[in-house]
Amino acid sequence: MYFLEFAGEDDRFAAHEAASAAADVERIAPGLAVATAVDPDRVRGLAYTHRASELLGRTDADLESARVLLEAAGIDREGSVAVRATDVHGATGISTGRAERELGQVLVDRGFDVDLEEPDHVLRAAFSVGVLEGDQESSDGAGTDPADVCALGWLTSESVRDFGSRAPTDKPFFQPGSMDPLLARAIANVAGARPGGTVLDPMCGTGGVLVEAGLVGADVIGTDAQAKMAAGAAENLSHFLDREDPSPVGVVRGNWHTALGDGTQLPLRDDAVDAVVFDAPYGRQSKIETHRLEDLVSGALAEARRVAERAVVVADRSWIEEATAAGWELDATFERRVHRSLTRYVLVLE
Repeated sequence: MYFLEFAGEDDRFAAHEAASAAADVERIAPGLAVATAVDPDRVRGLAYTHRASELLGRTDADLESARVLLEAAGIDREGSVAVRATDVHGATGISTGRAERELGQVLVDRGFDVDLEEPDHVLRAAFSVGVLEGDQESSDGAGTDPADVCALGWLTSESVRDFGSRAPTDKPFFQPGSMDPLLARAIANVAGARPGGTVLDPMCGTGGVLVEAGLVGADVIGTDAQAKMAAGAAENLSHFLDREDPSPVGVVRGNWHTALGDGTQLPLRDDAVDAVVFDAPYGRQSKIETHRLEDLVSGALAEARRVAERAVVVADRSWIEEATAAGWELDATFERRVHRSLTRYVLVLE
């Protein structure tokens, strides 16, 4: 068993993304979840999960309970150790420094040497209290289940936090409204991007989601109705993927291809790709003069259903009716608030 530490922005969305790297993900407290198994290499590429640790045990979110748990736990490790504690959202009021010292002393009393610089093993102690929101939130957004948890575990894998190096404005080709790389990585992971897989974006824009999918090892294909965007996406993809060295998460960078094309008429055979992702045009106008926005999105959803068995759609409104009409079943839906005048809806379709 393992426990996961989320980034803290949206635990439901984080858990859904984490399922691409872990099995049987279950949220247990704000910012925390457990899983029956994890793929350490996949965890390195997650956006909304910071760490995965092999669960030593869990108890109430107070230092005395944590100390008793650690004293009683079976430990089959050798070598030096360090303790790292976190107070999720600052909600417990626990002094993490004191927690690290007291839990570290328990380990010293059990015969371990402490090495704060280069330990052989790191014990994570995560304290969390609050309300655990259900999968279906109430109309006022309130949570449903109280939570009071301390999870102890040996650090197994950490995600690579390099997203700031790919800010939209720092890429070779930039357009206003480009998706930030953190959300783009999460969208790619939810779609199932991984080595050996192929991801298509039929409205690829600047190629942000495809860059992130390629950096976790997927081969990517992008089309766009505007020649400027198709060429710009190619510039960005070449910049980040045309390199011999492994990606920051340690995998071979994916291959890529872009083309000028209409997302409602893809030049691909049936079931040609593993997943489709697209960020639908916002507002009332489509990017293809011959299509109304509704026709464009409906057509793209139908084509996506033809070429893949999974899709993730991002938009400024819910397109559930159109997705259902195209033959998709809704796996999950999320709302991601960007700023006062923009909320992104994320539909996960199968």
